[in-house]
Amino acid sequence: MENNSNVNRGINHGNICLSGNEISRILEENIILRFENKKLQDETGILAEEIKKFKDNSQKYPFPVANVKDVLEDGRVIVTINFGSEIVVTNRSDKKVQITDKVVLRNDFGTITEILPKSHQISLMNMDEKPDITYADIGGLQEQKRAIKEVVELPLKNPEIFGKVGISPPKGVLLYGPPGTGKTLLAKAVANATNAKFIEVVASELAQKYLGEGSKLVREIFRYAKENAPAIIFIDEIDGIAHSRSGEVEGADREVQRTLTQLLAEMDGFKPLDRVKVIAATNRVDIVDNALLRPGRFDRLIEIPLCDYEGRKEIFEIYLNKMNIRDINIDELSRTENLSGAQIKGICTEAGLNAIRQNRDYVVRDDFANAIEKTESSKMTNKFGIPVVQELYV
Repeated sequence: MENNSNVNRGINHGNICLSGNEISRILEENIILRFENKKLQDETGILAEEIKKFKDNSQKYPFPVANVKDVLEDGRVIVTINFGSEIVVTNRSDKKVQITDKVVLRNDFGTITEILPKSHQISLMNMDEKPDITYADIGGLQEQKRAIKEVVELPLKNPEIFGKVGISPPKGVLLYGPPGTGKTLLAKAVANATNAKFIEVVASELAQKYLGEGSKLVREIFRYAKENAPAIIFIDEIDGIAHSRSGEVEGADREVQRTLTQLLAEMDGFKPLDRVKVIAATNRVDIVDNALLRPGRFDRLIEIPLCDYEGRKEIFEIYLNKMNIRDINIDELSRTENLSGAQIKGICTEAGLNAIRQNRDYVVRDDFANAIEKTESSKMTNKFGIPVVQELYV
């Protein structure tokens, strides 16, 4: 009886005395806590599975790629996406973002997660800090070299002399002539001589499909050139956007004309001594709009013709110096007329292939004779009188 009464009254543990009701309450709370803990563990497992599914699903969707337009003072970045649309994002990558970088955005377009390596950046502009082409790599064209030095190299290297004389140097130069005559090489050589950034653009890439996009690309190119002066903008095949304008245009032609108008405005918008020069190239100068050819835009037109005998000899010497040859008479090779620099390079390549077919590691006269014969048979002229070279198949 005494023991039972002790249970009803409670239990005395040292100085702590617990009643029967308190013991029941503690046991009940312990059961509830265990139940809640089990419930939380189950919910945690469910959430872990959901997170795993979310991560797996997120990998199935493509990550958007954007072009960096500008970096704000607070570190945020302005990027262009979706046909020229601009958004502001934060940079969560571990690298510093620079203008013209291509970046990977998070799926919600909020942050930059990765900066693509330069080798993976496909850009409208092909930028070269310093081209490796020099004047010595270009055979012939002595007068053309002198002219481009006067109108491009001298203003970039010694602009003060124009101020002393009281004249403004040309803003732009148009190189025209048959394909393969060295127009691009000449532009790269002058960029090398001036230590200017070389920004190469193919005009057809500026002829965009969507409204206003081509004009925006032109603005971006000139803005980048001004911010990174001295710089040379080289527009290849400019007739792709600069052909003569007609009275009635529609559709894609209207967008091309907007792009041309923007190009005209940009060339008017910078000063001759801004240390930015524009060089363009075309083999169809006859269709280039006259608005581009007036003073203040392409002030100087330089014809790049097919090489004469001395020019062909210089070009052959440039390529033959790199080849393993025996008993080759350069004077004899140079007497082949109506060859461009590109055709001469093709002849040297074809001669080397002839030697390889014969299991030789050196080139002889017959190899060049066969190569020239194949080149002559593949030459033709289009309706504009411009030489065209078909591909030489082995």
